[in-house]
Amino acid sequence: MGGYSIIKRIFFKDEVYARIRQRGDGNLIGGREMRVKLQFVGLIFVIFGLLLSGCTLPGGIKIGKGQKADEVKITPEEKKKAKLLKSIDRKFENPEAHYELGRLYQADGLWARALHHYEIALNFNPVHRQAQAARIKVLMDGGDMTKAELLAEEYIRQASSSAAASLQLALAFQDQELDEYALTCYQQGLRLAPSSAKINRQIGYYYLSRNETTLAREYLTRSFQLNPNQPEVAGELGRLGVPVRIPRKTEKSTKKLDKIVEQSEK
Repeated sequence: MGGYSIIKRIFFKDEVYARIRQRGDGNLIGGREMRVKLQFVGLIFVIFGLLLSGCTLPGGIKIGKGQKADEVKITPEEKKKAKLLKSIDRKFENPEAHYELGRLYQADGLWARALHHYEIALNFNPVHRQAQAARIKVLMDGGDMTKAELLAEEYIRQASSSAAASLQLALAFQDQELDEYALTCYQQGLRLAPSSAKINRQIGYYYLSRNETTLAREYLTRSFQLNPNQPEVAGELGRLGVPVRIPRKTEKSTKKLDKIVEQSEK
């Protein structure tokens, strides 16, 4: 017999209660008072039986054998959060763990929690570029545009002495879809290292992602000229209609060739 049928019998059968008429003091009681007491006891037994046997409760809630009634499935994101929280509990001064936890909260739209962990990450690593960009993004999403703009200027100025730092911050901004700040950092890095094939390539990819093909072609061509050994750049240029020739690999060492010649002369 299903669990729901058992519950119905307990709640809707009145014959048993009608027979119980008297209490110890001789006063008569109605069926309702005694029925409530018996229903409560009966319901406890039914739930206990369902937990042991495995049944379906009303409302479609399935309880398997040996499964707890309040058991909830844990999502992969919740598992990641639990793992990161344990890592932070073991070593609180772990900027990467705080940053990764902030990313999970940001994905859930929990701006305050995300901001809290990004700020902790930056306390332990003030030049954590991904945390810097993520902090600005969360502030914007939370409506604090003034603070976000001030921090963006500060971080860009902080990276202005290094082409590598500017490139890292640009990539972090682009990951957060903060394109204007990303372009500012790319251009800053290019001024510091104009002959960098990588920075020219990244700027080209940036314009390509925005469908600005003319500028994308210009920077990708310059990148390829600086370093022709970039098959992926050559592929993009080919799709943009720019003819390119990938140089063949040359042998760096000629010792083997020298030996062949020496042996033939003997």
